[in-house]
Amino acid sequence: MSPMCLDHVWDVNLYGELLEIGGGKERMTKYFSDPAARKALVQELHLLKTDLFMQLVDSGAMPLRPGVARLVAEAMAAGVPVAVCSTSNERAVSTIVRVMLGAEVASVMRVFAGDVVPKKKPDPAIYLLAARELGVDPKRCVVVEDSRIGFRAAKAAGMTCIVTKSSYTQEEDFTGADAVFPSLGGDADPGQVTLNRLCNLIAQPKAVA
Repeated sequence: MSPMCLDHVWDVNLYGELLEIGGGKERMTKYFSDPAARKALVQELHLLKTDLFMQLVDSGAMPLRPGVARLVAEAMAAGVPVAVCSTSNERAVSTIVRVMLGAEVASVMRVFAGDVVPKKKPDPAIYLLAARELGVDPKRCVVVEDSRIGFRAAKAAGMTCIVTKSSYTQEEDFTGADAVFPSLGGDADPGQVTLNRLCNLIAQPKAVA
């Protein structure tokens, strides 16, 4: 188990109060039943999880899904703005972009993530924010999603949405998606999803997210 450095201190007085409860696990349960303490613990654990995840990404142990780098490069070469919209921590998402797509792409790709909006997917707020910041009509955006909550957010934003299922979302219902693919397709895949293929889904698309 990884060491955890959590910012919780039981001083003499607090520990004296907790001693009225029998058992170490029971004392901890009582302490973290306090809403403020529980919220602080969740925040600290999330920071720890993010740090560990970023170390994993930096190590190169996580592969990029087939076709992602190709499609991003194709869109950027055509002058189509590309953004990442994620409910995950912004630091983690930016690290993924930098490590997996390279510093040059990371320097120009917009990242909308974490708590940048008050409500997360399936609420459409993050996609609407991206469209607004990019200066694009939501109806002219194409979203590539892999989860039902993301798909619902994209459609609620009025955007075209294609889905590439992940191992976690194989059984999810994507009825209403504009297209569903097993992946974006590798470089040698004749069925790969291309920018032109996305453009055929809507009239004059202006952004890919």
